[in-house]
Amino acid sequence: MELVVAPHPLLDAVAFVTELPSPLGELASPPALLAMLSAKGDAPFESDDAVRTAMRDLLRHGGFKPTGRSKPSSEYLLREHTEGRLGPINPVVDACNVVSLWSGIPISVIDADLITPPLSVGIAPPGTKYVFNRSGQELDLGGLVCLGDAAGPCANAVKDSQRTKTHDGTRRTVSLLWGTRALEGRTARAAKWYRSLLEKALGAGTIDVPAR
Repeated sequence: MELVVAPHPLLDAVAFVTELPSPLGELASPPALLAMLSAKGDAPFESDDAVRTAMRDLLRHGGFKPTGRSKPSSEYLLREHTEGRLGPINPVVDACNVVSLWSGIPISVIDADLITPPLSVGIAPPGTKYVFNRSGQELDLGGLVCLGDAAGPCANAVKDSQRTKTHDGTRRTVSLLWGTRALEGRTARAAKWYRSLLEKALGAGTIDVPAR
């Protein structure tokens, strides 16, 4: 698996595949991981206004407006954390949310067996939409940098597509960190921490997805 990334002056994308030891529904998040959904603990990051501004600038590049319900997912996590509403979902998403919350980098995590290669990253054209939840709500993707497969866009730094979300039977996932070059080195460090959480907490294996 590889990722074709269209030229972008700010995007610093890092992707990897996670192979789980058992179906996702049979795995549980350990207490140490769950604790970091509410308290920083030994998280090696802390987000701030400068990080949030840099992430919004990344999403604005193609003309997208990252405001209101279209804010970066990392900002949604911060709000839920601040208001005491950030709870567990499943071990893979919990690890994603912990890293995104404390690093300030939006992260997509999708089921690797629900996508059809080739994978690519680029700006979605005007009028592009996809359903992002079970209720059938749609997100207007025009101008937003997105991950796509042969069937079209499937993930981005705001909300991932419903068609490729993880489920109890998930055995492999693709994670993509939507980092920015304005925060030099932060994406690579966040990806390293993310992979270590998955490997130590879940006994998972992780594999680089090379980009070109």
